[in-house]
Amino acid sequence: MLKRFLLGLSCAALAVLSGCALVPPEPVVTGPLTARPPEHTAIAPEANGAIFQPTAYGNYPLFEDRRPRNVGDIVTVVIQEKTNAAKNVATQTDRNSSASLGLTTVPDFLPSWLGSQQNLDATGANSAKGTGSSSAANTFSGTLTTTVVGVLGNGNLQIAGDKQIAINRGSEYIRFSGVVDPRSITGSNTVLSTQVADARIEFRSKGTMDEVQTMGWLQRFFLSIAPF
Repeated sequence: MLKRFLLGLSCAALAVLSGCALVPPEPVVTGPLTARPPEHTAIAPEANGAIFQPTAYGNYPLFEDRRPRNVGDIVTVVIQEKTNAAKNVATQTDRNSSASLGLTTVPDFLPSWLGSQQNLDATGANSAKGTGSSSAANTFSGTLTTTVVGVLGNGNLQIAGDKQIAINRGSEYIRFSGVVDPRSITGSNTVLSTQVADARIEFRSKGTMDEVQTMGWLQRFFLSIAPF
């Protein structure tokens, strides 16, 4: 009975340790992903004969465009990210050295054993060679509509948003955040991701396809305690 209890306790300890060994990936996009615009009270129309009557939220001045400028406005981000990096390293060193000493004539006041048989000849060589290369290429394209979550003092807009898609037993989501200059937004209310400062792009998935890429709990346990 005691052996069974100890066996169960060991299995439980292994399960706990394996759970600690699995560290989920840290999120790239942090903070709120959407913003609710502040409430505005309806303004009663005035009988002043003016063409423009600001009676509802969202009305813009007569001579201004409809580019986003307030918290809650939407901005469509066209994601066009492409990065390429390559690095090659080569190192080669050679070193040769030699030394020799020969005695042909020995003065009389020196010992008789110090003669030509005491010649010295030494050589040495040292060489090293190392090479290495590294390359990376990433491409990410898509479209995501975000929300203005804040307005900075200089007029720049803080935007953030996400898109979630569920297909059968799997799901995936895209999250984006950054700071954009309103002047970079086109007339169709779009902006390129390459024109967004402090851009954070996150694309992850959940489901069966994601689980098959994860190690089993027992394998993670032995990997965490393996000394090599």
